[in-house]
Amino acid sequence: MVTFGVLGPLTAGSARLGGPKQRAVLARLLVARRRVVPVRMLVADLWEEPPDGALGTVQTFVGALRKALEPDRPPRTPSSLLVTEGAGYALLADDVDAWRFEEMLGGDLSVLDGALALWRGPAYAEFAEFHWARAEIDRLEELRLVAVERRAEAALALGRAAGVVADLRAHLAEHPWREKAWNLLALALYREGRQGDALAAVRDARHALVENLGVDPGEELRTLEADILAQSPRLLPAPESTLVGRTAELALLETAVPAAGLGIALVTGEAGVGKTALATAFAGMLAGRGWRTVWARCQEDAPVAWPWQQVVEALGEGLAAADRFQLRLAIVSTVESAAPVLVVLDDLHQADEETLAVLTAFTGRRLSGRVLIVATSRSAVPLEALARAEPVRVELGGLDADAVAALVGAKNAVAIHERSGGNPFYVKELGRLVASGGDLGSVPAGVRDVLRHRLAGLPADARTVLRQASVLGRDVEVDLLAALAGHDVLDALDLAIEAGFVVEVAPGHARFTHALVRDTVYEDVSLTRRARWHEAVAEALRPGDVQTLAHHYALAGTRSAAAANALAEAAEQTRSPREAVRLWRAAIAAGSERLAGLVRALAVSGDLAAAREQRSAALRLAGGPRELAEVIGSYDVPGIWTTNDDPAHSAELIAAAERVLPAFPGPTAIRARLLATIAMEDRGTSARLGEAREAEAIARDLGDPELRAFALNARFMHTFRRTGLAHERAAIGRELLEVATDVTYEVLGHLILVQACSALADFGTADLHAAAADDLARRHDLPLVGVFTDWYAALKLVAVGKTADADRAYRAAAERVKGTGMWGVERGLLPLALLSVHGSSTVDLDDDWGPLLDWVRPLALPRDEALAAARALPDGPADLLTEVRACLLAMAATRLRDDELRERAHALLLPAKDELVAGTGLVTFGPVADYLRG
Repeated sequence: MVTFGVLGPLTAGSARLGGPKQRAVLARLLVARRRVVPVRMLVADLWEEPPDGALGTVQTFVGALRKALEPDRPPRTPSSLLVTEGAGYALLADDVDAWRFEEMLGGDLSVLDGALALWRGPAYAEFAEFHWARAEIDRLEELRLVAVERRAEAALALGRAAGVVADLRAHLAEHPWREKAWNLLALALYREGRQGDALAAVRDARHALVENLGVDPGEELRTLEADILAQSPRLLPAPESTLVGRTAELALLETAVPAAGLGIALVTGEAGVGKTALATAFAGMLAGRGWRTVWARCQEDAPVAWPWQQVVEALGEGLAAADRFQLRLAIVSTVESAAPVLVVLDDLHQADEETLAVLTAFTGRRLSGRVLIVATSRSAVPLEALARAEPVRVELGGLDADAVAALVGAKNAVAIHERSGGNPFYVKELGRLVASGGDLGSVPAGVRDVLRHRLAGLPADARTVLRQASVLGRDVEVDLLAALAGHDVLDALDLAIEAGFVVEVAPGHARFTHALVRDTVYEDVSLTRRARWHEAVAEALRPGDVQTLAHHYALAGTRSAAAANALAEAAEQTRSPREAVRLWRAAIAAGSERLAGLVRALAVSGDLAAAREQRSAALRLAGGPRELAEVIGSYDVPGIWTTNDDPAHSAELIAAAERVLPAFPGPTAIRARLLATIAMEDRGTSARLGEAREAEAIARDLGDPELRAFALNARFMHTFRRTGLAHERAAIGRELLEVATDVTYEVLGHLILVQACSALADFGTADLHAAAADDLARRHDLPLVGVFTDWYAALKLVAVGKTADADRAYRAAAERVKGTGMWGVERGLLPLALLSVHGSSTVDLDDDWGPLLDWVRPLALPRDEALAAARALPDGPADLLTEVRACLLAMAATRLRDDELRERAHALLLPAKDELVAGTGLVTFGPVADYLRG
């Protein structure tokens, strides 16, 4: 079934469509939605003044479309897709992205996300000048705007106001007359706690509607404005839609509801953990049972007993002047008379003594009505009367990973949960940061401002100790912190623990409560002070922890032998290629001259161009023969592709290796590495097989598995001297898996077996090795492995006849190759892959065929030119594409019906008669036997 795309550039599965008029015919038939379009109407729709022969031209277009849309349809059989009906045509399409989009408009948030993701650009954009397309374009665009607004509505219902604001602002920038969108934007801003911005949005809406349409806002927007000014409760979503991950806590609060008299609950937790949100949700639950709720917040520097004055005023009463005892009784009596009533005292940790005394008065009196007091506090409240009342205690911790995903979506949930510790405020701020395109590793501005405000409440010496602790990382060893500070730090740490910035995890060990707290504190330390503190930490560290030592030396920017050695040692130990690159660069900056380590790390991490550049630099800096030999032989980076990415660089290396080789005549590891390097760099030939075999023999005699793996790789590069050697390469792959001590050579063994097993039509085994290579790549951060396994996955799709899927897979895989520096793989491979999918009739010589162009030209040139070009073809290099080139020659022989070419192709392919043309592991042209029969 062909999938048609009109929400953006016109597409028809993997079919190659023709010129503008032919594409217009297809678009016109799609607009008709399976209805018949008369030929004469097609002519009128295509040309304002139809030329002579227009009718025949349309028929030609239809014929070409039928061939493109149904390439496998047998000759002279009627089309079942683009059919002739009377004097017209109908396209009996089943899968059109615009039709699917319309069907999804009634779905939930995830469905609407999928619907909007179908849009790749304006609908029918290339046909906007045609009158028959205009109405459909306008209709689909209106539906898209509706979908954007429905998605915003669905996201608001799930409590995701932060993301909605950004989306709606972009939406309204292009469509300022959309009153529904203005309503949603103002509501989202209000639910984000931005009342002023919400009112400003209403004003902007009024201005936009008057300017664009000359009308005043409708009743819905006017009502919303009034509700915002009145802070109407109906603007808030139902508690179930915003409060996630707190089912157990709500159930615990439920146990505090008194059957009669007084009930008390104390909700504790750090700032931003959701104490007020929990109380709000609980108040909503009680409101449904007839309870009244009054709120009060304890504030610093507020009048005495200010929260209770707020409570009494909210109940419509006033407080007459009286002594404190009478005043307390009056407050208790006023609250009791409003029963059943819930009193929420927010931020009780900031309460003054009189506020706590009034609370004590409640606990010392038998109440006739039902009163529930819920207090929120960042810390335990030292009130004896409250303890005697045995309140229900609810300790709020961070949300779990599932709840975080419900708040911010699944995509970044794990990272956000780890970074925020599940604190809902931090979670939402990080979600907003990511939604706006920010870096998840940075600290959101809102979080930074709140934390700085809280930090300002600490004494200056405690803030200094906390900044020094941030230099140690999130986990803090107290003795090391004391060494850095130069004095005892326990008192300062006690204050930081009490304020909720750090927690004790074990005697002598503390930890910042969240990575965001640590990062905020660290970022407020000046760069110069940071560097000096990192250097001081490095000097105070006990020997042995190389990675930690290197971490501090790198951040200190210290230039010394100790720093260079520590950084180089850490680079050699790490299993992450990207981390190795960072550490080697820092080691060189610290004074190390070991460029070879950086070269290898760059290559393994996927930056091949930089690796070659650094390798040339290392060659130029090398001194005598031994140093030069070590530089040449240290670059034992595995290679799977036989086409040389940089011949000039390889020639430089080969010349240097051959120049220094006579200085090492014996069977030593240095000589073996030089020989293997020569064979690796002169790849894609059979000229260096002797050097590879000698290197392998030395490695076996020395019992050196690393050296043997390097030599095996070199021999692999010279196993393409003829076709049909898949078994030999499979043996090399298996031997590599036996001897490899380095994960990169283990991966190489698997990839060689993917290639060899593909050629042997053993896809089950090839699948196992591809999966093993991918698993190692994920665990060890080896980005280039996926380049080859992605291409193999596309090859499998070709092998089972899924041409459309294979086309898409190859195009995606080709994008992944770009920028890797693997020019030998990049040039010519995508057109070759598409040729394997669609056949030789699709060959376009204007594509970038790279070194394969001469072998492809005979498939597309006029016969005489093609025959001359085919007969002039050389044998070609002895590389991974040997069988492919022979296959292309066989295809040319069949096309040109030339016996001489057929015999030449037959001779090349005969040794591989029992194999598939799939030895690259990237493309397949089917069984070799098919070409031998031709």
